Parts: sequence; structure tokens; C-alpha cells
Amino acid sequence: MTVEHRLALIASPTPQAQEAATQLRDRYEWVPIEQATMAVALGGDGFLLQTLHGMLERRRILPVFGMNLGTVGFLMNEWSADLLENRIGRAKTFSVTPLRMDAVTVDGERISYPAINEISLLRETRQTAKLEVIVNERVVIPELVCDGVLASTPAGSTAYNLSAQGPILPLDSALIALTPISPFRPRRWRGAILPERTRIAFRVLDPIKRPVSAVADQAEVRDVSTVSVAIDRSSTLTLLFDPEHALDDRITMEQFAT
Repeated sequence: MTVEHRLALIASPTPQAQEAATQLRDRYEWVPIEQATMAVALGGDGFLLQTLHGMLERRRILPVFGMNLGTVGFLMNEWSADLLENRIGRAKTFSVTPLRMDAVTVDGERISYPAINEISLLRETRQTAKLEVIVNERVVIPELVCDGVLASTPAGSTAYNLSAQGPILPLDSALIALTPISPFRPRRWRGAILPERTRIAFRVLDPIKRPVSAVADQAEVRDVSTVSVAIDRSSTLTLLFDPEHALDDRITMEQFAT
């Protein structure tokens, strides 16, 4: 290709994405992901998250230019097989810093996962969860009675966080949204906006009678007793966007959606 990057093509297994991948393979040159300096991903937001998590697991992170062939495609560019070199050359870069979830189960197992969108604690049964909320080693809510609670990055603030009535965060805000899910007590608490350097922890107050699972994007840990959340600066990701469809503009305009 005329651009200086070695591009790898990654496509969702859906028929639409596979058909689009065939078009691109016929028109451009590609290299295996192991040899690439940049990736083009075809699919929806879920597939893009899957792709980024794969890079985190392999500890080889590449800039990603995504094209939407899914349902929502909030994190993706519009699909087109034309002028791909020019689009990538003009693309605007955005850095996304994931969260790190460190969970301890009731059996004492310790499990860590990254989260690009959010980390959620969710009740496992019909009974509400009872959680102690700790911020920077200080107990701020001794007992939160709720269906759950989540900590969201700016990139994920328009996803599950927004559905739970959480705030939309500008991409460059360096903030974390802490949002309760169907809170019962305290009745008037609707969440908090915290600096991204904040250390957040949750303790399940009755993990046997009221079991709770912790979910980092798509990875779930069941029957947790404690969960710690902090920003992970060692794993910064880079997304590429057409200038007219930049992610920060999309997030801003979501605040005016009706």
C-alpha cells in the first residue's frame, strides 16, 4: 500500500463483515497480524472490543482503524472499500486507557482483567446486592443496596453507563464515572465523577446470601468478595477515526440526543 504502515485485516465472522473483507483483500495488500504495524477491523463495537482485548492479552498493541459492519458501531468509522489509504493517512488518533479489575472470590482466588468500557458489579440472584464503596482507601458508602454498580471510562460512558443513567464523559476528560444500577439505598445517591487516578474498591457485604459477579467488559468473575478498580497506564490503546467522525465529537453530540 502507499501508506507507510503494514496493515493487517481482521474481520468479524458475520456474513457482512466477511464479504467486506473479501473486497478489501482483492484491492489492497495485507500482512499477518504478527508483522503488522496497524490493524483494520471490520465488524461492530463488540468485535472491536474483542480485537483490542486480544491485543492486550498478547501484549502487542497496534493502532486500529475500525469500519462498522455491525449494529451500532459507535466506536467505528463508516464502511467503505474506497480510498482506504487516504482515510488512514488523514485519520485522527485517540488514546484510550483501560481500567484494571482485580477481583478476589469468596474462595480466595485472585483474578485480574482489563476493561476498555466499564467494570460492573451485578447481583447474581433475585436479592439485591449489598456493597461497601471505598474511594482512595476511605469508605464513602458503608452500605449500597442495589442491583449493581459500575465504573466507566470516558470511551465507555455512552454504553452501559449511559443506559444506567450515568454521565457522558468527554474522551479527554481523564475522569471515571461511578454509577449505581437501580439503587435502593441510599435513595438519593446517583453516582459520582472521579479523577482517573482515583482508586476504587468494593466489598460485598454478604457474598454468600447475596452473591455478586464482577464483569470487565466481556469477562465475568462470579462470587466475588472484593473488587478493586484503577486506571492501567501501561496498556494505552490507539483508535483511528475519520476526521468528520471523530470519537470526541460523537461523545459530545450524544449529550444532545433525543
